Amino acid sequence: MHKWSVIAACACLCAFSTACIASPVRVVANDTLVSHRDPAVTIKLPGSFRYVGKDRFFLTKPDLGKTEECELFAFVDAPDGHDVRRLIWIQFEGYLPEHPALHMAYDSPRHASIGGLDFYEDDGVGSAARTPRAGSDGDHFYSLLASHGYKRGDLRWVRLAHVFDSQRRELMIIYAESLDGTGYTAAQLDEGGPQHAQWKQFEAALRQRAESSVTITPAEPAN
Repeated sequence: MHKWSVIAACACLCAFSTACIASPVRVVANDTLVSHRDPAVTIKLPGSFRYVGKDRFFLTKPDLGKTEECELFAFVDAPDGHDVRRLIWIQFEGYLPEHPALHMAYDSPRHASIGGLDFYEDDGVGSAARTPRAGSDGDHFYSLLASHGYKRGDLRWVRLAHVFDSQRRELMIIYAESLDGTGYTAAQLDEGGPQHAQWKQFEAALRQRAESSVTITPAEPAN
C-alpha cells in the first residue's frame, strides 16, 4: 500500500475510534443522572429510587410533523418490585430548528429555585384509568414503566419546568406519589371533582417533597 494511503487509513481509523469512545451526552449511575449539555447539570435522587430506563423520541403536530426532540429518564420507588409508590420523570426537550417560531409556554405564577435554576411549578392529580394520548410524552413514559413490569395507580404530582435558550428548550422534572392510603381517588380530588376542595391540604407538603427529591449541581459541559 502506498504510504499516503496508509496514513489516510490510519487517520480514518483514529477518527472512527475517537467517535466510538466519545462520552454520551447523558448518563445514569444508580440514583444520579449527569447531563453534559442543554443544560449541563448533575441531578441526584434519593437512594430509594431505581433507574428504569430512558427513551428518545420526537413529538409531532398534525399540521407541522416533528416539532420537538425529547429524551426522558424514568425512576421509580416501588418497594414490592411492581407497584409504584413514587416516581420521578426527568425530560430534556427542545424544538427543532425547522420550527423557529415555536416556544415553550408556561404560565404558572408559582416558581421554585433548585440548584440555582428557576423552575415553573404546578401540581395536580392523574388517574390510572386515563390513557395518555398515543405518541405523547406521557405515552412514552408510562409505556416504558409498563414494559418493565411496573404498575401505577392514581397519582398526585408536581411538575417543575426550567425553560432556557430563548424558551426553545427545557428541563422538566415530574415528581409523583401514589394516592393509595390517602382515602381519595384522582377523580375525587381533580378539578371539578366532589372532593376538590380537599386538594389544598396536600399541595404545600407535596411541593416541598418534590423540590427536595432532586439535588441539582453544575456538570462538566460537553466539548
